[in-house]
Amino acid sequence: MERYLAPSLHIDYDHPEVRAQAAVLAQGLSDPVAIARRCFEFVRDAIRHSWDFKENPVTCHASEVLRHRTGYCYAKSHLLAALLRANRIPAGLCYQRLEREAGGTIYCLHGLNAVLLPGFGWYRIDARGNKPGVAAAFCPPEEQLAFHPHKPGERDLAGIWPEPLPLVIAVLERCSDVAQAYGQLPDIEF
Repeated sequence: MERYLAPSLHIDYDHPEVRAQAAVLAQGLSDPVAIARRCFEFVRDAIRHSWDFKENPVTCHASEVLRHRTGYCYAKSHLLAALLRANRIPAGLCYQRLEREAGGTIYCLHGLNAVLLPGFGWYRIDARGNKPGVAAAFCPPEEQLAFHPHKPGERDLAGIWPEPLPLVIAVLERCSDVAQAYGQLPDIEF
């Protein structure tokens, strides 16, 4: 379980700004479910999705996402994991493979989280950011994710990762703007 509580290079909750934000979000609360909800809603609503807003820079580390208030789904999941872990709530990363454009010829991974909640177990949450047609929420035990793989070629990837996938990090770290990153969104073929 320590792997899902530890800080790391990209889930850098040991950064002073991330620790301070985590403390603010937990203020006045003792219930881990309530703290997790507050962290989720903060990342979903206060951090803008890079592609939706065409907003630079491309962020990767949790501290960068918090500082710039923007990130692709992967980066937002890094920040959410960091805020949860800073509050001693086990959190990991999950991925879905989704059709990027209609027609089923181009796919990409989508990043989200899983959090270990008392009374519920591992529960997946998606702080990508809502918009028309996307309505993710925190309502355990029911999952209300941004996307539900159902088309040929789409799927939920099995597992809860303690660290981001290297191919995700590679895209976020090599791209200098959101349009460049969008053109290189990572994918895994099955």
